[in-house]
Amino acid sequence: MKEKIVIYQVLPRLFSNTCEHCIPFGSIEQNGVGKLNHFTPQVLSEIKSLGITHIWYTGVIEHATQTNYSEYGIRPNNPYVVKGKAGSPYAISDYYDIAPDLAEDVPNRMQEYEALVSRTHDAGMKVIMDFVPNHVAREYYSDAMPDTAEQLGARDDKEKQFDPQNNFYYIPRQRFSPRFFIGQNTTNEYNEFPARATGNDRFDAYPENHDWYETVKLNYGVDYLDWRKQHFFPIPNTWYKMRDILLFWCSKGVDGFRCDMVHMVPVEFWHWAIAQIKREYPHIIFIAEIYDPSLYRSYIEYGQFDYLYDKVGLYDKLREIECYDVSAAQLSYCWQSLDGLSGNMLNFLENHDEQRYASLQYAGEASSVLPSLVVSATMSTAPMMIYFGQELGERALDAEGFSGRDGRTTIFDYWSVPTVRAWYNNGKCNTENLTPEQCSLREMYKQILTLCNTEQAIAKGNFFDLMYVNFDNGEFDPHRHYAYLRYTNDEILLIAVNFGTQSRDIAINIPQLSLDMMGVDSAAYEATELLSGAKASKYLHRAIPFTTSVDAKGAVIWKIKNPKKNIQ
Repeated sequence: MKEKIVIYQVLPRLFSNTCEHCIPFGSIEQNGVGKLNHFTPQVLSEIKSLGITHIWYTGVIEHATQTNYSEYGIRPNNPYVVKGKAGSPYAISDYYDIAPDLAEDVPNRMQEYEALVSRTHDAGMKVIMDFVPNHVAREYYSDAMPDTAEQLGARDDKEKQFDPQNNFYYIPRQRFSPRFFIGQNTTNEYNEFPARATGNDRFDAYPENHDWYETVKLNYGVDYLDWRKQHFFPIPNTWYKMRDILLFWCSKGVDGFRCDMVHMVPVEFWHWAIAQIKREYPHIIFIAEIYDPSLYRSYIEYGQFDYLYDKVGLYDKLREIECYDVSAAQLSYCWQSLDGLSGNMLNFLENHDEQRYASLQYAGEASSVLPSLVVSATMSTAPMMIYFGQELGERALDAEGFSGRDGRTTIFDYWSVPTVRAWYNNGKCNTENLTPEQCSLREMYKQILTLCNTEQAIAKGNFFDLMYVNFDNGEFDPHRHYAYLRYTNDEILLIAVNFGTQSRDIAINIPQLSLDMMGVDSAAYEATELLSGAKASKYLHRAIPFTTSVDAKGAVIWKIKNPKKNIQ
């Protein structure tokens, strides 16, 4: 039976932190931090009960931080090239190690991670981890790498701006000199000579404070002095080192990688590396964070990624519908523009980069989420991802420190997430401290996400968009309503959502083409509405519309089981 992937993204640093009075810019001693060991069998069981198949533990690899762990043999980081007290999970300081913040016993941090992987598998879920290939922390140094590995930059010719076998890009004979104060001529002076290119393709020594100044870009053989020149033969040294890092984590039992900013790394590397990983570990999945639709097919077909972020398509469109009165009819363009790649996309309403759905900067409240959630979760066979606290209506109202009050949950600061803290309840994982609204919302998420795999029409079925026959339908508003079919040989789902603020009785035209494709006759069928449990006789008929009521900001999923035996 084909499984539809449902991912729960969580930052362990924040998830189980129970501090109720965090201080902006607070230290780990002041604000506390969550631990890997806090993901107990009970916690994992409760997460799985949402309908989750995979957990993406975000920020587990050692990254630059202002917390000093030198007593454990870990090199401290200069605070002027660390964003926030806790530091960004995407400024990796040792690809071969686990963040010491997350360990209860720092010297045994890798064993604690391995135990977490094992517990997650025992709970019936798979493990996703980050792979950050484009850049590393400015003070990257691996003290945990295998004896067979070599430090990044160990053999670089620093007198060359570019060399295919260098791991970094250099600005020879020029000191790193950002256009903002980073502490030169102080007790914490940061010196980098020669300067190296900054992670967001800043190929000079003078990044601004909005740049990824805490990172340095890795060199995969592309000459930034002339982007047309690509030196992939012989294989660049960086390729071997990054492949070996992937293989290292595969050996720890992970089941997949969410790969950061893949379009900033040449697709030729992915074609080479992913093939080698899958030869040895064929079950491993690769998910790409990518924002350029013109590259989608290349990164799927040639790069061999399994799934790509559908951020600039479905995510952006759902947000525009909710916030800017864009017509729901434009959702049809989301799947049409993918040209057959819909099943290769990763759908979501929240992640660590985006503002919370219930934030003041987005919808303002969680209660309106159902139509967006249903479309995102059920429109295709593609994976669905939620971000921890989303199912509780987290609003990200805090100004945590470096992150500021921006509608996002911080990835830079030591902090505690109010809704998650209430549900976690010191490891009890119950509704004791939740409001009725939070309890109801979590149950709604549980119901929708569970349907992703209990209903095979969602998990593996075909899709038929009904909008094109309903634009001139006086009992259907294509500006606020969206309707489609999902079907297999054994079941048909008619899904309709209402983004409007008024409940509506709607009539949905069913074209003969859809009946032919499903292999059913025009007739009345016994149907069950999966969200409410209501039962009724419904028409799938070329001449008689399918009628249903849909609540304001609501959705219906009508199921017809065994339609070929169910004709009335």
